[in-house]
Amino acid sequence: MLGSSRNWLSAGADLAEWFHVFALDFRNHGRSPHADEMSYAELAADVVAWMDRQGLPAATIAGHSLGGKTAMLLACRHPSRVRQLAVIDIAPCDYYWPAHRASFAAMNELDLRDLRSRAEAELRFEARVPSWGMRKFLATNLEQGEDGRWYWQVNLPVLTRALPELERNPLAPGAAFAGETLFIAGGRSEYVTPADHVTIRRHFPQARIEVLAESGHNPHLEARPALVDLLRTLAHPEGAV
Repeated sequence: MLGSSRNWLSAGADLAEWFHVFALDFRNHGRSPHADEMSYAELAADVVAWMDRQGLPAATIAGHSLGGKTAMLLACRHPSRVRQLAVIDIAPCDYYWPAHRASFAAMNELDLRDLRSRAEAELRFEARVPSWGMRKFLATNLEQGEDGRWYWQVNLPVLTRALPELERNPLAPGAAFAGETLFIAGGRSEYVTPADHVTIRRHFPQARIEVLAESGHNPHLEARPALVDLLRTLAHPEGAV
C-alpha cells in the first residue's frame, strides 16, 4: 500500500543474478494508470493480463504486503500461472491498523497548494504520523510538476475509498494453492504472528515459513541480503522469471 516498484530496485538488482526480474506498479500506484476501482480481484487480473501481454505462461510470483495479498489470490485462482509463490510479511487474514487510517488522514489533509518541498510535507504529517520513517515513506508519493506544484502520484481518493476492502483477507475459506510457497515474515513486524501459521498452511499446504528476526515490515529495505538469500532458493535450475 502506497509503495512502488522503485522501492524494490536494489533488491530486484540483487535477484537479477538468478531471475529475470520484473517489478510492477499496481494500478493507482507508481507509474501505472489510475482507475476508479481497486480490489484484489482486479489487481490479480491486472497481473495476469500483464503476463499475457508479455507472453509469460507462468512465473515465480513474489509480493509484499498489499502485493502479497494479491499474489496469494492470484495463485489460488490461477495456479497454472504460478511456478512458485513468495509472500513477504503478510498473511491471509483481515487487518485493521489505526496507523494506516492515520496516514491516509494526514495525506488527505495536506494542502498541496502552498507546499514547497517533501521535507515540509513530512513536518506537516507529524501531528498524525509519529513515525519518522513512515512520514518519509508517505512523502515519496509526492511528485512535483513542471509548473512547480506538488501532486500525489498515487490515486489518493480511490485508495482512501478502497481501504476497508484492502484491509480484508482476499481469500475465500476454501481457497488453496498446492504449489511451492515461501512465506517470509519480519520478526519485529506484527503482520504475521505465530498464530497465523495455521491459517497460512490451511490455504498453502506446501508453505515454508521463514522469519527474519531483525526485520520489521519492510525486509527489502531492512534486511535485504537475508531476504534475497531466501528468495533465490526459488530459482529454477534453467533460469527463472
